[in-house]
Amino acid sequence: MTIQEIKDKGLLLFECISGSKAYGLNTPQSDTDLKGVFYLPKDMFYGLEYIPQISNETNDEVYYELGRFVELLCKNNPNILEILASPADCILYKHPLMDELHIDMFLSKLCKDTFAGYAHSQIKKARGYKKKVVNSMDKERKGVLDFCYILEGYSSVPVKEWLDKERYKQELCGLSSIAHSKGMYALFYDKEEKFSYHGIVNSLPANEVSLSSIIKGEKEIAYLSFNIEAYSMYCKEYKEYWDWVAERNDNRYQTNLSHSKNYDSKNMMHTIRLLQVAEEIIRDGTLTVKRPNRKQLLDIKSGDMKYNDLLVMADELMESIEKYTNLSSLQEKPDIVMAERILVKMREELYK
Repeated sequence: MTIQEIKDKGLLLFECISGSKAYGLNTPQSDTDLKGVFYLPKDMFYGLEYIPQISNETNDEVYYELGRFVELLCKNNPNILEILASPADCILYKHPLMDELHIDMFLSKLCKDTFAGYAHSQIKKARGYKKKVVNSMDKERKGVLDFCYILEGYSSVPVKEWLDKERYKQELCGLSSIAHSKGMYALFYDKEEKFSYHGIVNSLPANEVSLSSIIKGEKEIAYLSFNIEAYSMYCKEYKEYWDWVAERNDNRYQTNLSHSKNYDSKNMMHTIRLLQVAEEIIRDGTLTVKRPNRKQLLDIKSGDMKYNDLLVMADELMESIEKYTNLSSLQEKPDIVMAERILVKMREELYK
């Protein structure tokens, strides 16, 4: 089933503009995000084809099946609560039955964890972004040899440097493991090319050193250490970095580069927005989607604030949320029994 089929078959219950335009934070470059609620035909709902949600390829249009929508409302999911609290000028369609669901029925102290928890994930994402910008990685991937060292007295030298100094070829080296010494190997050299050693690495790329059969009595010329933990960590970070480069939004990346603060300013804007909304919910018992502090939030998005100052602001908001939670008259959590009763009533009307 597609979004268009939902509309063509009259299954749409609610549709609204979401995202930056709903928050009042849109700019000329902003896309239009759509969210909605639909219900499945009776045979699909009772059968084996239950579909909880449908989205388009870019995921900027997402529609939730009625049961899934109510389930997420009961969990105080921030995105879902914001759909129900959509500003009137952002609502494109509303079925009369949707009046059965009121935002006041679902707001609860759970918002402290759901909104602040989501904000915390945004901070984590922003920190990861900062790390990737500051610590960019060369496109040319390092190999096993870059993590191998030759022991020399009380120190060690990179194996590549040692090979150059001794004018040895890594392909003519042979390694033999040393019992009870993880990552340590005895190194032999086949100067006359008569033993068919496998080299330190047998092929490129390789993920481990190669071992060779060593004739008894041969004398090692050095001891080699392979830091496999550092190599594994590097491979993980290399993949994460270049996957991020491939998937990042280049316009957004250039914006972040232009303000030279080395953090994802859009994520940090949404972090502060989420925490401010959570504070208002816990303190006032209301959810205002369209933000009254547009300038402040857009200034954050533009990178006009220092990263550490934003973290201080986030910490202060979290402390405030904690304080108001202890004083709040909000329900501890939504009344699931009541929500289920209303959901059943709505389905009965829809399936008449």
